[in-house]
Amino acid sequence: MNPREDGAKRAVSATVVKVLTHRRHDRGMTLEQFTSRCVRRGEVHELVTTDQAESPPGARIDRVGFLGFAEIQDAGVLDRGDEVWADGRLVGTVLGFDSCHFPNHYNVLIAVDALVTGPELNLRPETSVSFRQVPAPVAAATPGG
Repeated sequence: MNPREDGAKRAVSATVVKVLTHRRHDRGMTLEQFTSRCVRRGEVHELVTTDQAESPPGARIDRVGFLGFAEIQDAGVLDRGDEVWADGRLVGTVLGFDSCHFPNHYNVLIAVDALVTGPELNLRPETSVSFRQVPAPVAAATPGG
């Protein structure tokens, strides 16, 4: 979140439609230059964890754990830094997006300490997922702060 540009936004809700179970250490995804993406109700996007959390836009992302595909329930904006929650548990934060499969779907890259897959988080079809904005620090959000 950029407190100079970004105001409040609503959470984006999604529902798991397919669980994925594998990891890769040679995936070769590219972290897109854009740090936000608009998503529409009914779209399906892939949720992917990575421990390459400090990667800047444009970086190659090789180490990934696949969570699954989720259908967006509420249109909105996903931003780098948003928290990702599944079934009431914090999974990680949005690192960014890989568009190698676009326009079919985005890979939503989620920064985590250690790679996890869908079964390791006990994900199943119909598990609720949400993307939530992290509030800006008070000093940064205050004009002149």
